[in-house]
Parts: sequence; structure tokens; C-alpha cells
Amino acid sequence: MRPGRAGLVRASVELALAGAAAVGCAVSWLHVRYLVLVAPIIDGEPATTSVTYHPRMLLLVLLLATVAGVLTVVGTARLRRARRPQPDRQYPRGV
Repeated sequence: MRPGRAGLVRASVELALAGAAAVGCAVSWLHVRYLVLVAPIIDGEPATTSVTYHPRMLLLVLLLATVAGVLTVVGTARLRRARRPQPDRQYPRGV
């Protein structure tokens, strides 16, 4: 495999993994919160609901979002570098 082609393949894999991490982040976020009933403060008042979050699921969401962001930046930089034409490097003799 040529060096330029290897960079394209690796960049594509990194971008695909970033997409998978972003999808995992979105799915985890949908399951991170739940409703609980809160008892009334005064007698005769109706019970209310409150939203609470699972701490471990929040950690997973933040971790997946971070991984997706890092892989997106690294994959995009590698893709741009792989598509850029390589200059002919001719060093002077005797150096």
C-alpha cells in the first residue's frame, strides 16, 4: 500500500469510529435521565415530578463525546494531510 493511501484508509477508519462514538453518545444521552415522583410539601397538594440523571451514564456520554471530538479532529487532519500533494524533497548535497 502506498503511503498516501495508508493515510486515507487510516483517516477513514478514524472518522468512522468518530461517527460510531457520536451515535453511541446520542443513544446514551437518551437513556441517561429518568423521572421520579416528589412528595408534596403541603398536605393536599399534588405530587410533582423531577428529572434525575444516572451519574455513570453521564460519564459515559461525556467520554463518548470527547472520543468522538478527538477522533474527528485527528481524522480530518490526517485526511487533509493525505490528500495534499507531497513536495519533491531535494536536499543539497553535502548536508
